[in-house]
Amino acid sequence: MKYKYNSIRRKALVFKRFGGKGWSLFSCLGREVIISTLSVATLTYAKADGVSIQQSTADTLSTKTYKALTLDEVNCTGSRAPLTPSQTARMVTVLDRSDIQAAPVQSVNDLLKYVAGIDVRQRGPLGAQTDVSIRGGNYEQVAILLNGICINDPQTGHNVFDLPVELSEIERIEVLEGPAARVYGGSSLLGAINIVTYAHRQSSATLRMEGGSFGYMAAGARANIASKHWNNQLSGSYTHSDGYSRNKAGRLNADYLGIKAFYQGNYEDDEWRVRWHAGLSSKDYGSNTFYGAKWDDQFEHTLKTFTALQAENKLGLLHLKPSIYWNHQEDRFELFRDNEAACPFNYHRTEVMGVNVNAYVDWAGGRTALGADLRNEDLLSGNLGEKLDEPHHIKGTDRDYIYGLNRTNISIVLEHHLLFKRLTFTAGLTAVKNSWNNEHVKLYPGMDLGYQLTKGLRAFASWNTSLRMPSVTELYYSVGGHKADKHLKPEEVSAVEGGLRYASHGLAASIGVYYNHTRNMIDWIRHTDQGADAPWESVNFTKIDALGMECSAKGDMKQLLPHQRVLEEISLNYNYIHQDKKEYENIESKYTLEYLRHQLVGTLRLNPWRQLHVGLHYRFQERTGTFTDINGNTRDYQPYAIWDGKIDWTDRHYSVYAEVNNIFGKRYYDYGNVEQPGTWVMAGIKWQIF
Repeated sequence: MKYKYNSIRRKALVFKRFGGKGWSLFSCLGREVIISTLSVATLTYAKADGVSIQQSTADTLSTKTYKALTLDEVNCTGSRAPLTPSQTARMVTVLDRSDIQAAPVQSVNDLLKYVAGIDVRQRGPLGAQTDVSIRGGNYEQVAILLNGICINDPQTGHNVFDLPVELSEIERIEVLEGPAARVYGGSSLLGAINIVTYAHRQSSATLRMEGGSFGYMAAGARANIASKHWNNQLSGSYTHSDGYSRNKAGRLNADYLGIKAFYQGNYEDDEWRVRWHAGLSSKDYGSNTFYGAKWDDQFEHTLKTFTALQAENKLGLLHLKPSIYWNHQEDRFELFRDNEAACPFNYHRTEVMGVNVNAYVDWAGGRTALGADLRNEDLLSGNLGEKLDEPHHIKGTDRDYIYGLNRTNISIVLEHHLLFKRLTFTAGLTAVKNSWNNEHVKLYPGMDLGYQLTKGLRAFASWNTSLRMPSVTELYYSVGGHKADKHLKPEEVSAVEGGLRYASHGLAASIGVYYNHTRNMIDWIRHTDQGADAPWESVNFTKIDALGMECSAKGDMKQLLPHQRVLEEISLNYNYIHQDKKEYENIESKYTLEYLRHQLVGTLRLNPWRQLHVGLHYRFQERTGTFTDINGNTRDYQPYAIWDGKIDWTDRHYSVYAEVNNIFGKRYYDYGNVEQPGTWVMAGIKWQIF
């Protein structure tokens, strides 16, 4: 029988469910194929992928794509139970693989500089040591997660970004701004950053080599074996730099050596998904004047290992996601490099073990989520904590750990969602009990409200509370010109925010306003009227109110201007913060009283010819606060603007690229007397072996 094609009276065939089989999606001659997006979500540490809501029309006789269609899972950070992007009522920023690959950076720390609202204060390049904060807070007030597992170090937040994964192994980075106790627990006073690794669907292998300024060399490799249900992936890298500065004796004092290794596995069938990972990060770096201008040849070694096992069911009314993890950290700090006789080295070791179980169920009254988390933090140290009954030997030395601290945190979360056609309402409560200092059970409530005004335009508002326990360094570090207080109280915050978000037809934009009321803020301060040798003291530094505004716009230029092919993407983001606090004369702050009042970030991505891509990144920062220079004078932080660029040629089996950071050689400081490098040039090649 001969089939007669009727181009006038053709009907649309609509798919509303995917079976997960290879034959679920097929071409259909002479028919429109409209594929409805299916929302698939995960519990607890939900993710937010960029998803196009536009449909594509396929004509097999003359294929002509009018609009882009992205078939991705829809998972949103911002609540315990998952919501679609059109339902969430929180400020969530997602850096996807295209953002990561286009950025002229060598570490996650550098990448986060391009997110307005995040303050990245580097002491050294290549991720040597970076303090990352959100919305005017400090580096201890942000929860950092690897595949949804908290990797915060109870000793200090300085080294929390010692990640075992390379940038090329990251699928996306999710940034949740504002208090997040209901989502990520007690470490997330002012926000959370979740790094999600990429699981390759097919067997493959890659090799990468790079070189550049200041003796920079790097090499990395990855191999992946995949089958129908299993996936096993192993990667490793080596990075070295001579550094960009010297001490008074003429010796390089900003050198860097880093080794990373990461293994992740995944099993998935129709009923369950189980994933696991194990990673290692080892770093040695010159710390020049990191902890004081008087000592210009400091040094630090850190070693971290990460292991986790996670599972979640895919069928049934009750959705479960249990996790278990163990993180190990070691740190050695040398005030005088290779000279323990001049000053004993500081040794620390922490073991963090945790287990959590989360669940949600959909019923006639909405969606209800319940979660419980148990986390134990154990520290051994040469100078931090309480005196141990029995010392523990420090491996590789003739010394012992004679101090330590053990504390356990238990949290329980209850959350409920009301989901209507246009309206989403979420309310929840977190109960927290920490064994440290006989802390009582404390409750931290919150609620979110979102309303769909028109197609693509959504209004949102929220009120949330959270806390943050003091780090062991804040409680006990009383050496080297520091005086700690072991009776510090936990920090607490109450925050409200509201705004508008638009996403449609290649354009995404948002504007938000927030107000944070913080109590018992912890900071290191010194009394400048007591001279240059006045000690730094850890204190609960009064109450601070912060009013902020964030606005952003991002355009997919090939969708907005389909008749041109050079412009790929343009984005612009601005952040403003004003802190209302009591001014104190003769007080110098290390962290809390220093924040970015103005922050502007812009990106331009071009595709001038075939596989050639060019990216330009601009950032302007104006910081409040002061620091004491090497001559003992008090100086204000000066505003600065930095241009970065990247050019790459990407083919099917290889990619060749070159990057330039700080193109115009701007002299600037993120922290104190630690000057950042000038122009840094790097080039590399990446091969797809199979």
